[in-house]
Amino acid sequence: MLKLSLEAIEVVDAIARHGSFAAAATHLNKVPSTISYAVGKLEEQLGMLLFERNGPRVSLTAAGEEMLKEGRWLLGAASDLESRMRQIATGYESELRLVHDSLIPTEALIGDIRAFEDLRCGTRLRVGCEALTGSWEALREGRADIVIAAGEGPAGGGYQAATVGSIEFAFCVAPTHPLTRLGRPLERGDLLDCNAIVVGDTARTLSDRTVGLLAGQPRITVPSMAAKVACQVAGLGHGFLPRACIANELERGTLVELPTEEPRAPEVFWLAWKTGAKGQALRWWRERMNRTLVPALLPRSFVR
Repeated sequence: MLKLSLEAIEVVDAIARHGSFAAAATHLNKVPSTISYAVGKLEEQLGMLLFERNGPRVSLTAAGEEMLKEGRWLLGAASDLESRMRQIATGYESELRLVHDSLIPTEALIGDIRAFEDLRCGTRLRVGCEALTGSWEALREGRADIVIAAGEGPAGGGYQAATVGSIEFAFCVAPTHPLTRLGRPLERGDLLDCNAIVVGDTARTLSDRTVGLLAGQPRITVPSMAAKVACQVAGLGHGFLPRACIANELERGTLVELPTEEPRAPEVFWLAWKTGAKGQALRWWRERMNRTLVPALLPRSFVR
């Protein structure tokens, strides 16, 4: 009889990811003694140590690392099988992974998330956020089931997409920034001596996308739109910001909008999913986003 079970692999995986038996127990909603007993029993049955103990912290042995290389694949395969079985039986997936572009705050989707949870359909919802090309890559590489992505998708197809709205941008700086003293629409040359604040593309394999950045321009790259706003409020640089995201800052005067000779065009958003993908949860989100996302892209819903 096999000594390894999916439950045992899941326990070992949780310990490896969280660094201790106690943290793994919290993640798995179990008591630490149960986790400790399960690991000890498994090591006894296998005749080998899976973890090196160093006080409360533990680390995988070489044997433990080897087990998890294949074990994590088995967990993923079992999860996929469970999802397919459940979908056949009920029409609803066991999990739906929704990824949205960082230009759209997760808060704008709270009403939709609440409505989905009210269905009580049993589908676990996982919400993620990516920047620029990152949302498209998440869909292409199977890390997302449905995405709300900015800009057109990558070549090669394999997905279906529909436009669901757009947002406008304003060029903004802190009121103390040197650019405020020019008193005229800004030209390209005006920007070359000042830092641009840019959000880094989260894509891992697709080509990075940059928007509104001049060749050779000094820049500070930040991980999110919220960080970009904060840096510009602090006077660290300039850049285009979604007008709806900065309504409060413009009203308070912590940011000022400046005219430019080359304004940034509105950003178009796409709702996209894999061609041939089925499932009632995916269908619900497709229909819901087509009805609600366009209003969500209006300024009122973006105010933080």
